[in-house]
Amino acid sequence: MKIKQSFYTKISTAFLVLVLALGISFAYLGVSSSLMFVDETGQKVNKMLAADMASHFQPYLMDSIEGDSIISVIKYLNGINPEIDIYLLSSNGMIKWFYPSQDPDAEVQIARVDTNPLDEFLSGKTLPIYGDDPLNEGVKKPFSVAPISIMGSQGCYLYVILSGQQFDEAAGMVQNSYILRNTFIGLGLILLVTLILGLIVFRLLTGRLRHVSETVKSFEQGQLDRRVKVNSKDEVGLLGSSFNQMADTLVSNMEEIKQIDKLRRELVANVSHDLRSPLASIQGYLETILQKEPSIKPEERSKYYEIVLRNTKKLGTLIEELFELSKFDAQDVQPDMEQVSMAELAQDLVQQFKPLAEQKGITLKAVLSDEPSNLVYADIALMERAISNLIDNALKHTPKGGTVSIVSKNDDNNVSFTISDTGKGIAEENIQRIFDRFYQEDPSRTVGSGAGLGLSIAQKILELHGSKLSVESGSGKGTTFSFVLSPQMSY
Repeated sequence: MKIKQSFYTKISTAFLVLVLALGISFAYLGVSSSLMFVDETGQKVNKMLAADMASHFQPYLMDSIEGDSIISVIKYLNGINPEIDIYLLSSNGMIKWFYPSQDPDAEVQIARVDTNPLDEFLSGKTLPIYGDDPLNEGVKKPFSVAPISIMGSQGCYLYVILSGQQFDEAAGMVQNSYILRNTFIGLGLILLVTLILGLIVFRLLTGRLRHVSETVKSFEQGQLDRRVKVNSKDEVGLLGSSFNQMADTLVSNMEEIKQIDKLRRELVANVSHDLRSPLASIQGYLETILQKEPSIKPEERSKYYEIVLRNTKKLGTLIEELFELSKFDAQDVQPDMEQVSMAELAQDLVQQFKPLAEQKGITLKAVLSDEPSNLVYADIALMERAISNLIDNALKHTPKGGTVSIVSKNDDNNVSFTISDTGKGIAEENIQRIFDRFYQEDPSRTVGSGAGLGLSIAQKILELHGSKLSVESGSGKGTTFSFVLSPQMSY
């Protein structure tokens, strides 16, 4: 079974290993440095030892190596510096004679000593310098050396190994040193405190990561209102902020998808209703005509045909609007921009809708600017459709005796356009929905009043022109639609 480790466990384990490695390294360096200090001190103190001995040994090396005489001198000198191993070496390092102070019967393990360290010692290189211990092959020890002549041969060496029993005892004293032991204890305590503080700090730092992780997990499980508390601007804070922004975007997109799905269902329902009503009417009257064909009067037949024609036109208008709106949604409509006089366009539309307004007993008037600057860049066909939809909407919601006003005027460097009516207005809570497809504030007005697509189409057209359709209204206050167009291309 694989054990799942948290980020805190992993980083704590890594920190623990690092602290232990650091402690071991400090301990090793401490002991090594102390032993090297002992070696360096002993080598410096006894630096001239071999030179002093050479002056005593030289008379016994003239014709031959007088070992007994040399041993006598050594025993005398051992009272000054006991426990040293002495070697007479040729110029190439071969051992010609030796005296092991600790064990007279000891045998050398190597026949030749490397002379490079000896030459470094004689040239004054920095101490400590370690040379071969002939009694222990592969072991290096501090030494003292001096040039000496052996039976007339120059360039020979008097080689004295210093790390005898005396140096071993000194090294043991260093290893058992009270100061060194206390130093290691203090170092251990410092590392322990560092480890504990480090674990606490890691706990605090990873606590923020755990909060982010728990929040993400909760969000994944459906708690879409969960957000990360951001208290800093470091990497963890930026991670939390990024998640919050992503979560807000996802929730917003989900709400938008829900709204789109709701609108889709409403669209299907409304389209089905608005298509079914005129089709049912057409079918009913055509069946009536067929059934009553032998006895139907001409004036009655004409009436039925007029109803069929009216419903056919309504059906055609609805299909055309749906097709047009789908092209706007698919961004298949590209405006053909040119200079357009809004005053002239509005005047033409007023004349077009005047008969309908008079038929309904509504006053349709226009207040138009004839200034040359009343020109804008627009697609004249699309703009005519948008304004027609707005005028048609105003006439539908204005009672008999009411007024619909169209105003076009210069506004700074732009041209503003408003369509106002004196109808019953729109409740404040419904203003944001009037641009939804098929939305009608008063469902009872649906029959014969259009399918509720006109405002959506007008809004899409104005968006193509870089403008926005605004509305001001209130219950019993009438409604005003307005937009602003630029004399420069802005799409």
